Amino acid sequence: MIEAPGTPAGGEAASGRSPLAVLGPGLVTGAADDDPSGIGTYSQVGAQFGVSLSWAMVFALPLLAAIQAICARIGATTGRGIAQNLRRHYPPWLLRGTVVLLLVANIINIGADLGAMAAALHLLLPGPVLLYTVGFAALSVMAEVFVPYARYAGVLKWITLSLFAYIAVLAVTPVDWGAVVRGMVVPAFRIDHDHAMGLVALLGTTISPYLFFWQAGQEVEEQRRRHIRPLYVAPRRAGAELHRIRTDTLVGMGFSNLTAQSIVIATAVTLHAHGLFDITSADQAAQALRPFAGDLAFAFFALGIIGTGLLAVPVLAGSAAYALSEALRWREGLDQRPVDARAFYIAIALATFAGLGMNVLAINPMRALYWTAVINGLLAPPLMVVTMLIAQNPRVMGHLVIGRPLAVLGWLATAAMTAVGLLFLLA
Repeated sequence: MIEAPGTPAGGEAASGRSPLAVLGPGLVTGAADDDPSGIGTYSQVGAQFGVSLSWAMVFALPLLAAIQAICARIGATTGRGIAQNLRRHYPPWLLRGTVVLLLVANIINIGADLGAMAAALHLLLPGPVLLYTVGFAALSVMAEVFVPYARYAGVLKWITLSLFAYIAVLAVTPVDWGAVVRGMVVPAFRIDHDHAMGLVALLGTTISPYLFFWQAGQEVEEQRRRHIRPLYVAPRRAGAELHRIRTDTLVGMGFSNLTAQSIVIATAVTLHAHGLFDITSADQAAQALRPFAGDLAFAFFALGIIGTGLLAVPVLAGSAAYALSEALRWREGLDQRPVDARAFYIAIALATFAGLGMNVLAINPMRALYWTAVINGLLAPPLMVVTMLIAQNPRVMGHLVIGRPLAVLGWLATAAMTAVGLLFLLA
């Protein structure tokens, strides 16, 4: 949760806040979306397919923005997260199934991110990769438990600016912009296993399950921090708050999509153009930055992976802890002291160290990132269905159920993720 300077302590309307003050949960969620799994997936897609799948990122942007805005509206309207609304209004089996799916997806993602962070550090400081992995896991847990997340995220966002090196690559490397534009606006796709896997990975790392629960939970914390009531009991604030959510989400997801496109294009014009079609190591992935960074390519790549990982791992563990705590009626929230929300913080630690356990299997970290995106893509559709049911249920949302345009985009996103997942399984 971002501390917004100038935010009123009471229930002031969002319209009276400064332009930067309206950026909060959506911006953090967008930054966390470009986690190590995202960087690894976008790099592999660019290396393997060039810019031929760039159209999928353009297609995904409005769908991502819509589903995240819907999650934010659930939190802001009800004052509760997705799992807590499921517990109150839906059968227990649906709640249990949803939480289990999220935990599986998040733990796998945490494990892949931690492994990639350790591999990236190994580029700069050769040493025991498993020890680095344990260190990053411990650091993530301690930071989330003992450091206010607003302060922690504020520091890490500066580190993730190293990702702009991918944008800089495009300024110093010859780029066939005509081909790039065609790749963005003209769908090019072959129905085979590799293309289906690339597409489900691309969409799975972009529209990821953990982002749904995280943004809803952060909207609830934003209300607590600002000492305001949920919109269903304070409907006069709805117009200003929904405008804030829309702006915050569009900016956050737009930044995420711009970064993702830059990574795909940068790897396409460097690695793909020079015959490297399969990234199997961190040093290969770092080569995409060499035209801009030269011998500092490894440093920029490592900073990007480590910075986004230290931002994303707490988000992954936090969203798992939100869901579990809401389902089991535990006190939850990063605004709570550890002594007051002991079970919530224990859940964060357990999720992180469960992900750590994956790394004893000696899985190639770069391949793990790609497969994590595929798994996210396969697990996202049922969680999106649940989210849409909540958002359109008057018993949950009152008269603030989502409108038809947002509902159409939300169901389109759900249908697209389902179709791509089925294509991968059947191809």
